[in-house]
Amino acid sequence: MSYVNEMQDIKKHSTPKHTNIRWNIVIILFIVTAVNIGDRTTLAITGKDMSQALGINAVGLGWVFSAFSWAYCLAQIPGGWLLDKFGSKKVYLCSLFFWSLFTLLQGFVNVFNGLGALISLTVLLFLVGLAEAPAMPGNSRFTAAWFPAKERATAAAIFNSAQYFSTVIFAPIMGWITADLGWESVFIFMGILGIIITGIASKVIYNPLSHPKVNAAEIDYIRAGGALVDIDKKSENLNISGPKLGYVKQLITSRMLVGIYLGQYCISVLTFFFITWFPFYLAQEKGLNIKTVGLISAIPAICGFLGGLTGGVISDIIMKKTNSLSISRKTPIVFGMLLSMSMVLCNYVDSIYLIVFFMALAFFGKGIGALGWAVMADTAPKEIAGLASGLFNMCGSISGIISPVIIGYIVHATGKFEWALVFVAIHALIAILSYVFCVGPIKRMELKTLTPA
Repeated sequence: MSYVNEMQDIKKHSTPKHTNIRWNIVIILFIVTAVNIGDRTTLAITGKDMSQALGINAVGLGWVFSAFSWAYCLAQIPGGWLLDKFGSKKVYLCSLFFWSLFTLLQGFVNVFNGLGALISLTVLLFLVGLAEAPAMPGNSRFTAAWFPAKERATAAAIFNSAQYFSTVIFAPIMGWITADLGWESVFIFMGILGIIITGIASKVIYNPLSHPKVNAAEIDYIRAGGALVDIDKKSENLNISGPKLGYVKQLITSRMLVGIYLGQYCISVLTFFFITWFPFYLAQEKGLNIKTVGLISAIPAICGFLGGLTGGVISDIIMKKTNSLSISRKTPIVFGMLLSMSMVLCNYVDSIYLIVFFMALAFFGKGIGALGWAVMADTAPKEIAGLASGLFNMCGSISGIISPVIIGYIVHATGKFEWALVFVAIHALIAILSYVFCVGPIKRMELKTLTPA
């Protein structure tokens, strides 16, 4: 027995324990995403004061909200191609730096008067949208590279849940800054913070094969679990000179990906309602002051954050038990979207406590169902993961163009948010139908080689 124990002890110490660098990567992705969403939320928090200062009505504010999304949408495919062409780290850090710079500059639009200030603000929001385009596809690319399939939903849920955590942290801060220092100061604060985070991220973010602290045991572990550890090397071998239409055509003719893209569009309607119109809903329809809006906005955000983590953990637990990507990813999505439709109940109550409860329940459900980035990391062709993720994110960002404007028209025409909440809830139902009837089996798409012309 002592000999056996001795041999086991030798074997135990001769096999190096794998590092856990991948979790450091997802933590920095979480922080960067929180800043990313925080920069998008600036206009929602400052919107009431800014619109009064510049004389913008609800329809005009809807178009200002969409300025970011127009650019963000248009830049998704080029942004994804840049990630595939030049690698995740370089493009990701450049994206973070420049969107932070353009956010900072929005704090100085008061050097112009009237229409000039409005135009300069809109242009800078457009530039922020361009610069942010590679960020979420970059997150998906890092997740596909660093995480095995059985951990991927949790990892994606962590960085994706930053959109709620961002509101928890930044909404009260922005509300206080807006009330005490003026709406311009919010942009200056967020811009400087993003530039600082760029420096920190540059010391933490790497791809698996180039990270100075990862050991071979972790590389072997994540590779065996399906992580695309050599994703940048494969992109170089493909030698993509541009986002070729042949590759895009393969993506948009895949029934599975079309269903996933449609689902992302619908789920993103809920996201954009929350980061654009929800604070305005509390301020205008419920008559709350800006500081109270900032604090109350954090409550559904906390629930969304918890829901996001819950959805990822549940998905990976189901994955370990069933070894089925389809069951493990679709189950939380369907359940979460059903729960998110509870926001319609806000139309039937007057109590601010019940409204906050139903919104919190809705965004808890939305968090559970927001597994789109995990699904993309599971399904995107490894050679053009950035391009596929960019197209996925473009579908989501189209909802950021359309839904704020439609909600603006609904509110302008009715003077209330009742039908706006119905509009948002219907999209949750469509997301369910898309995943149930259109997506089919979830698996990695195999890319067909393009024949030379």
